Amino acid sequence: MTRDRDAHATSPRSVSVLGAGAWGTTLAILAAEAGQRVTLVAHRESTASHLQRFQSHPTSLPGIMIPPSIEIAHIGQHLLRKADVAVVAVPTQKLRRSLEQVADILCNKVVVSAVKGLELGTLLRPSEVIASVVGAATRIAVLSGPNLSSEIAMGRPATTVLASSPAELADNLVELFHSRRFRVYVSDDVIGVEFGGALKNIIAIGAGIADGLEAGDNAKAAFMTRGIAEITRLGVACGARPLTFAGLSGIGDLMATCESPLSRNYRVGFALSQGTPLVDILESMHEVAEGVATTNAARELARRRGVDLPIVDQMYRVLFEGASPGEAIERLMERDPKHELRDFAPGQSDHKS
Repeated sequence: MTRDRDAHATSPRSVSVLGAGAWGTTLAILAAEAGQRVTLVAHRESTASHLQRFQSHPTSLPGIMIPPSIEIAHIGQHLLRKADVAVVAVPTQKLRRSLEQVADILCNKVVVSAVKGLELGTLLRPSEVIASVVGAATRIAVLSGPNLSSEIAMGRPATTVLASSPAELADNLVELFHSRRFRVYVSDDVIGVEFGGALKNIIAIGAGIADGLEAGDNAKAAFMTRGIAEITRLGVACGARPLTFAGLSGIGDLMATCESPLSRNYRVGFALSQGTPLVDILESMHEVAEGVATTNAARELARRRGVDLPIVDQMYRVLFEGASPGEAIERLMERDPKHELRDFAPGQSDHKS
């Protein structure tokens, strides 16, 4: 269990945040507030120049000023070299390409992944992508939880989970972000924390659909509950511990993402329910909705593992096969009744629900 800490109890560390989107910028702000020496690294020189000039991110975090103590650079300047810790906050499907540009620099550093998704094709979790590109010996921690970036950037209180195996690495990294308004807990279940952060985005798309179709609170509550059952089922099949999904990186992240219009994945679902084509929705967004690609990857992973994920299957049909949102709800409601907790009941060996 993480003990209460004074964020300034240790000497400041040099932290570079790779990825200057909403979440990367927010993490840079949190690290600066916690007393670290922070560099925010953008992929494009034009983005870095804009942030340097205006000290703000008008599309991703409108109205939020970046503290002047944060140094801003682009990836070509290689300021990652001087960092003790590299925080990676880029979209999952761009992660490998981003890492390949700086792999020689990161191999000697502690890397914190703030990425939530599964890589298409390989079906790897972000920490696995990092290990495969940078090196298996790299010390890696993952950060995930109910973290809507715009709320945190505005100074509202929030919590997160920092996981590593063994947990000692995460425990030693807590001071990077921990403060009176951002509380950091520690876990040693890297697999569970990553699956919770990735798969909840799929459920959030469905939650947006449910609200857009005015399905009601009863239906949405049931959808979210069965959603966490599916997340747990696939996570456990891949080596996670069930109890992790009852925590902040599981049900906590699911609740925030499914209930808030600040969630990009929720907004995708809501727009789909109103008849907007997916391609138009994605083109209109300033940031990536990770749940779209993750739906594809999770469905394939479940097939390889022999795990039944009816919600994921229906989200896939809506996103990629042209099924109507209303039809997806009907198909879920038509499924045969099952024992609610059959995945956790003694003597049950299958993964049906």
